[in-house]
Amino acid sequence: MSGPRGPYSYGGSTSPPAPRSSADDRAEWEGRTRVFLQPIAAPSILGLFGLAGATLIVGAWLARWYGTAATPLIIFPFVMAFGGLAQLLAGMWSYRARDGLATAVHGLWGTFWLAFGLLFTLVALGAFPTALVPIIGIGNPGFGFWFLVLCLITGLTAIAAFAENLVLGLLLTVLAAGAGFNAAGFFAGSSWAVIVGGWLFVAGACIALYTATALMCESSFGRMILPTGRYSHEADIPGRRAIRPLEYVHGQPGVKIGQ
Repeated sequence: MSGPRGPYSYGGSTSPPAPRSSADDRAEWEGRTRVFLQPIAAPSILGLFGLAGATLIVGAWLARWYGTAATPLIIFPFVMAFGGLAQLLAGMWSYRARDGLATAVHGLWGTFWLAFGLLFTLVALGAFPTALVPIIGIGNPGFGFWFLVLCLITGLTAIAAFAENLVLGLLLTVLAAGAGFNAAGFFAGSSWAVIVGGWLFVAGACIALYTATALMCESSFGRMILPTGRYSHEADIPGRRAIRPLEYVHGQPGVKIGQ
């Protein structure tokens, strides 16, 4: 038989139950969690390879490595498909992967390259005034504004990218600088500024190739192969598995945030 329960009795016991710690709650939550596998690869693998291809071929032309004023009529289908369509798709898949930064970057650059391709499609069809066709060394403020807006928004994404890893932040910083020089070149009709912008685009393409390869190898091997400058020391050591399948800290166990 149990005695009468007073104000300090707990189910026949005179001591209160031990308080639960956050570690206990987390262990219980993770113990009952079932992982939800999204049928989606890292979209930035496709997006960064597309960005690298289009930026490399256009940057090399802007830097005067090859071609003439008519070269855009030859390269625009590649740029439109490789840099435009592929990146736009990657941007939409990044949205599904809950990666806001990648959605902005691939959506922005994908639509830029689609617009670039559309412009020279109209030129090739004779539906665009010849006097307004952008030519290196000749002032064209309208086309300069394309690169000005690209520079501004890419610079803003670079600030956010440094919160993830150094390589991605460096990539977007170089691309923003390249767009800035191209904007200045087309505003002022300056060849040297466009050439510098072209060199920066080529440098950005090389960084994008490295970043995309790092993501692809991490996905294929299941561990870090090429470091990308992540701020977590363990996450950036080659050979380490640094991916957590349970996003407990975001309040969404079983749902992976980002790529």
